[in-house]
Amino acid sequence: MKPSVRKSVFVGIAGLSLAGTVAGCAPSAQQPAAQETQSPESSATTAPSASSTALASSGAGYKDGTYKADGTYKSPNGTETVGVQLTLANGTVSAVEITEHPSNPNTRKFQGQFASGIADQVVGKSLDEIKVSKVAGSSLTSGGFNQAVEEIKTQAL
Repeated sequence: MKPSVRKSVFVGIAGLSLAGTVAGCAPSAQQPAAQETQSPESSATTAPSASSTALASSGAGYKDGTYKADGTYKSPNGTETVGVQLTLANGTVSAVEITEHPSNPNTRKFQGQFASGIADQVVGKSLDEIKVSKVAGSSLTSGGFNQAVEEIKTQAL
């Protein structure tokens, strides 16, 4: 095979490989940003106390009400926990409350920043749309929040 033909074949194969990779990533609503050097852990402790104020089914099959769950994540200081309370109306988040569980002053700072900025990111959105990455300068707390949201989805069905 001539070098120019080999080059064309290689470029074609590389292009198909890249297209397949990009296509697999395509229509995701929001991809979380790389979270510093730590990634969130997936061992949640949940507080499954859902108090449904109205049991009528809502958008995406979720019941209206207020739901709580805890999510865990890894930080440089170890495993951290953040509490999440969401109020749903017609499958849409109408209120959010964060319960901070800091293990040290640094965690307190970042969970506080997260708590102060999360409402702007989730209130008014469908429960299925919620997946946050960095909120008010806090990126690791997002892992625990997202984990708690997944538990709340299960509770609200």
